[in-house]
Amino acid sequence: MLEAFGLGLLGASSLLFAGLLACWFDVPTRLVGILAGFGAGALIAAISFDLIGEAEDALSLWQFSLWMLIGVAVFLVADKMVESRFGQAGVGGAMGIVVGSVVDGVPESVIFGIQVGTDFPISLSFLAAVFVSNIPQSIAPSADLSAAGWSARRVGVLWFWIVLACGIAAALGFLVTDLTSDAQGGRAAALAAGGLLAMLTNSLMPFAYERGRALAGAATAVGFCVSLLGSS
Repeated sequence: MLEAFGLGLLGASSLLFAGLLACWFDVPTRLVGILAGFGAGALIAAISFDLIGEAEDALSLWQFSLWMLIGVAVFLVADKMVESRFGQAGVGGAMGIVVGSVVDGVPESVIFGIQVGTDFPISLSFLAAVFVSNIPQSIAPSADLSAAGWSARRVGVLWFWIVLACGIAAALGFLVTDLTSDAQGGRAAALAAGGLLAMLTNSLMPFAYERGRALAGAATAVGFCVSLLGSS
């Protein structure tokens, strides 16, 4: 269980480190957009070649579609709650990406825990893609939160709880394998894929283009290619 907990923390730890860096250093707006575009590309590759592959191996097409739509619903409900609390722009827009990080990171961590519990080989490329894609996914909203007056401590506490939640989710995924021999990460993978696709369209990609302009599209392609090469 400790191994699963550690994997969950490791995969999500870049959220905390990158978020604090964005508070301590003045990251140019254009660079924030480029990094967000890079992260979007890396996440698209992770969805296409890791999450969907994991889900397709374990679920029928209708089950896969259902769990993807559940992931979409989870993100939309959480995002709506954020909008009602913070508004659609500024802090609200940044928090929408943070919500996407939770909808993404928790199911991914559950997958890590199940893989450890079932002695399934851990994909180092998937772990690396999660770690790397979290960096721009954290820098982008953290820079906006810092600009809106959030202290580094407040931003750090926000990401700390998310990282801790990912570690706990991985440990729970491991414990599930002790309760049933049918445990598999397909549902979690499909849920994460659906939530990520909704977050990319509603939050991260518009965020990237608004700040990176034309370079955001190029950065997205580069992020996709880097993630693809890392999984080969």
